[in-house]
Amino acid sequence: MANWFPMSKRTDLLGLGTGLTDWLLPVLVAAMSFLAALALAGTLASATLAAQWRQDTARALTVQVTDPQAPDAAHTQSRAQAVLAALSSTQGIAGARLMSTEQLNKLLVPWLGADAAQLALPVPAVITATWQSADNTAALTASLQKIAPGTLVSTGSAWAARVAALTASVQTSAAAVLVIVALVAAAVVAVATRAGLAQRRDAIEIIHGLGALDADIAGRFAARAMMLTVIGALIGGALALPVLIWLAALAAPFSGLAPQGLVPGLPPALWLSLPLLPLAAAAIGWCTAQLTVHGWLRRLA
Repeated sequence: MANWFPMSKRTDLLGLGTGLTDWLLPVLVAAMSFLAALALAGTLASATLAAQWRQDTARALTVQVTDPQAPDAAHTQSRAQAVLAALSSTQGIAGARLMSTEQLNKLLVPWLGADAAQLALPVPAVITATWQSADNTAALTASLQKIAPGTLVSTGSAWAARVAALTASVQTSAAAVLVIVALVAAAVVAVATRAGLAQRRDAIEIIHGLGALDADIAGRFAARAMMLTVIGALIGGALALPVLIWLAALAAPFSGLAPQGLVPGLPPALWLSLPLLPLAAAAIGWCTAQLTVHGWLRRLA
């Protein structure tokens, strides 16, 4: 009885066209796919942005020179200019520049007010640079303190570690969202399948009593559930795409990349991952319907 049901596309001996509605299940799966696409994009985007931020932050070098106008240890120039010259000649350090008074005031406004000079406080000179190998801070600090004692050196390694921790947290949250969406989608398919079984109970009992195999009946339900979930996933992915493009345009200033073409800022990995949503929906629909129908038929027997 393995071939109890003809394979014609127009054959619907179980009446699944009414047993599994043509609009409710795709709509619910579309909503789930929309959320899954956003969670997936968030995971990939956060990883891309964090990698860039972590690299830039880890290479950032900040040097504070106290009493910058006093002469250096060699009494040849000011402490600030001596430290700046030493940084400019150090291998692996690039872009060393002394921040102006206006720039320092802008940094200190939230804490000291509009003009730090009005408070008559000793403000150190600040030199910023990029350090390719910011792993030997102690040696750099020792060499600079020989030129200008009291000079402080700091890197962005601590901030880079915080960015990495934040990225891991965001990715974990996005993965949890994907798992929850998959479970909800499976629950939706199971409920829709059970509703279809209840609606077509009489017909199923008749053909089951005549010898139709459980696998045949489950296969019919699974095939229709898979078709409806794939349709829903395609709709959800299509609806999510313009939202993702809009969000990518908003995030472009944070990544330092200008919007390009019709798909600004969308990582290539996302284009490879989005087609997986219909495949995942098909797998969820097929497996859930199979398990639901087999369990229902076992209780029927």
